[in-house]
Amino acid sequence: MLLSAADHLPEQIETPRLLIRVAKPDDGAAFNQAILDSLPQLSPWLGWVTPAPTLEASEQSCRKAYARFLMNEDLMAFFFLKEKGTLVGGSGLHNADWHRRCFEVGYWGRSGWGGQGLMTEGVRALAEYAQHTLKANRVFLTADDANERSWRLAERAGFAWEGTLRKERFNVQGRLRDTRMYAWAVG
Repeated sequence: MLLSAADHLPEQIETPRLLIRVAKPDDGAAFNQAILDSLPQLSPWLGWVTPAPTLEASEQSCRKAYARFLMNEDLMAFFFLKEKGTLVGGSGLHNADWHRRCFEVGYWGRSGWGGQGLMTEGVRALAEYAQHTLKANRVFLTADDANERSWRLAERAGFAWEGTLRKERFNVQGRLRDTRMYAWAVG
């Protein structure tokens, strides 16, 4: 059975300033450098950056992500500047539930590239793609209540705050955290 575009995660999306594409083999070096450049900003919130990943670990992450993309299970996407090709952040459509047409968005930004709206532009593009092309019934994201930069980005990108789950999960320091729930305005 031939699947339509609505049944496949995108390999690439373009916005006015960004090329958003799936992580691929040989992206490990660029990914690793972006993470190493951003450790002070990311490590309080993202457990996967601690300890700092090696070049080999970053390449392995890209290879695994590409395999999951090929299986149509998950999209780990990188945001590259169209003009310079610089990796400025990442996002994705995660935990694809094709039966319910539900996708979770995650994101991280590279230090030194904040304040330009690049992450907002990319996250919005992924959510719009999920809504219009993948026919999503639900696109959502979560943010640590203490990570105001993250949940403010969600709001700028067009996600609506649904509520805060108290002591919902452990943060990277091992303490219970409050988690803000956001959903894209679909349907």
